[in-house]
Amino acid sequence: MDPLYLRAAGRSLLIDLTSAEPSVLHWGADLGDDLPDPAILQPPVPRSSLDRPVPLGLVPQASSGWRGRPGLKGSRNGRDFSAALRLESVDQTEPGTAVVTQHDAGTRLRLRTELLLDDGGLLQVRHELTNDGGDYQLHNLEVMLPVGPAASELLDLTGRWCRENHPQRRPLQQGSWVRSGRHGRTGHDSSLVLAAGSQAFTNRSGEIWAVHLGWSGDHEAFADTLTDGRTVLGAGELLGSGEIVLKEGESYRTPWLFAAYSDRGLDGLTESFYDWFRARPNHPKSPRPVVLNTWEAVYFDHNLETLTELAQSGAELGVERFVLDDGWFRGRRNDTKGLGDWYVDEDIWPDGLTPLIDEVTGRGMEFGLWVEPEMVNEDSDIIRKHPDWIAGPARTDGSIRIPERWRSQQVIDLANEEAWTYIYTRLDALLSDNAISYLKWDQNRDLLETGHGGQPSVHAQTEAAYRLFDALKAAHPGVEIESCSSGGARVDLGILQRTDRIWTSDCNDALERQTIQRWTELVIPPELVGAHVGPTTAHTTHRTHSLSFRALTALFGHFGMEWDVRAASGAEREDLKQVISLYKQYRTLIHSGDAINGDHPDPAFSLRGIASRDRAEALFTLAALTTSFREMPGRIQLPGLDPKARYRAEVLYPSAPETYNQSAPPAWIDSGAEASGLFLGVVGLPMPVLNPEQAILLRVSAL
Repeated sequence: MDPLYLRAAGRSLLIDLTSAEPSVLHWGADLGDDLPDPAILQPPVPRSSLDRPVPLGLVPQASSGWRGRPGLKGSRNGRDFSAALRLESVDQTEPGTAVVTQHDAGTRLRLRTELLLDDGGLLQVRHELTNDGGDYQLHNLEVMLPVGPAASELLDLTGRWCRENHPQRRPLQQGSWVRSGRHGRTGHDSSLVLAAGSQAFTNRSGEIWAVHLGWSGDHEAFADTLTDGRTVLGAGELLGSGEIVLKEGESYRTPWLFAAYSDRGLDGLTESFYDWFRARPNHPKSPRPVVLNTWEAVYFDHNLETLTELAQSGAELGVERFVLDDGWFRGRRNDTKGLGDWYVDEDIWPDGLTPLIDEVTGRGMEFGLWVEPEMVNEDSDIIRKHPDWIAGPARTDGSIRIPERWRSQQVIDLANEEAWTYIYTRLDALLSDNAISYLKWDQNRDLLETGHGGQPSVHAQTEAAYRLFDALKAAHPGVEIESCSSGGARVDLGILQRTDRIWTSDCNDALERQTIQRWTELVIPPELVGAHVGPTTAHTTHRTHSLSFRALTALFGHFGMEWDVRAASGAEREDLKQVISLYKQYRTLIHSGDAINGDHPDPAFSLRGIASRDRAEALFTLAALTTSFREMPGRIQLPGLDPKARYRAEVLYPSAPETYNQSAPPAWIDSGAEASGLFLGVVGLPMPVLNPEQAILLRVSAL
């Protein structure tokens, strides 16, 4: 049988089908039209080993001699613990797609593997295991792919609340590097991607292989390097004890594993992910509106007069979406009670939300509302009525032990159909009875000891939450939903199939956001990344930053404000109007272009850009994150432009010379500079001397 060969956008996947078990020979660069006989890749057989070469199967198995991490673990009370899945059929009806089926008559298991290589070169893989025998307890089913021989370093991301998505690197060494997420949600410390790359790979250079699991529950990602020299990257759902037991005829399907390859550094990975997102039929198509969120403006202090003033002030600045945050529903005067009672508080809103909605929409803005449907307070009417709706572990006597509180919250058991129906009914009523265009959907705690019916239920809870999103989207297709989870604790391609943006972090400190947003946007395009201008002094870190630094940090995302803009001075309001105008002018470019991240040798500086696909225009921000060992930034290269085109470069914002720490600016600053894309990318331009925590915005346009 001919090998299975998928190709697109300079990437390819090659699977040998000549043996009893499909063997993954290559994932990475395109191999061209002229493929040799795959037999030439058969490795030698070393001493003190199996008597034949060991294949890397679609699901690596001990029955084929695989001594690394197994792709499938499970048993029937200890029996049928080792499957021998062998090739049954290959179905390739469309270019770029294939379905490979394997079967083991002995263990009565069947595996169906879907493979899809899209036009942008992003590979998607998932397995479906079907049980044809007695009860089968599944421990794990994972997707694995090989990396190329050039890989010598690992990169993944980690973090915590208010410091999400920070990179960490280490040498690729023999053994396993495992990142486990046991939060019941993606997690603040989620790796987002696990990448293996050539030595010293950078934003713009090097070979890199990377994987991401599109799942919002417990998960595990890993790199496994065997003694035979092969390295695989993989991921899968992390299942609880006894969580998945397949009865005869039942199936379990893994989340999609997304795999990206680049021979152009990290920006090449980003291109593949962005192309995939933007090709989706459900990807937001309309311009991303300027947002004003009320949380850091008023917190729980809700009243019609204050919020009307805030809406009016925002509208005058150019705000297009006004979002009422936490505090609008029954008994919600602080964060210890009321969650689950999704009725408008009659004491604060005797006429409902309609008067405020009318004030907002009457000024040409959309109205949005904060909700947290997956959590409850014990101090709530609904839990007093239904204490059994709290998801928790069951005792042998059938009672439920209440888990430890987290921010005074518990998890509502959405695997309980009555609880799910109640939540859906209340949200459906809110959306039906009010002119709400947007939901800020929060989820503020980890799902620890989450159970249903005496069994662990993170899997069932995650699936039920997905079903809730899907049902509300079907009933109210015009409503957009933001995924917020204590900031960035649920950022993955599973949740983003059902939502229209993510809240990147609860930290609006612009210095922290510089790193958080850059690495979030390694995978997630800026139109889906909520980025707000916070107050002058950040409430999470108490750092104080200039308005220009805060604004330019928020510009390369879905721009908004979370600030009592009524208190902004006259000069600040004019500055805000200017930045909002810039965002509206350039958001089409920011939300459709290619990401460019410069490789400046001085870690004090960050250069980020967006270029149009035809390279006719680009925006760059240069930010000074800290003090530099240099007196000046020096010449900054502007990569990613058409080397043959001629461009004009100019500073758009801020324009006042006194904002820079210098006696005189570079010669080109006042009148702009003209040069070829090759010159700008290789030689660059001298930049103004920036103070720490200062940024400038450059526009580069083709002549």
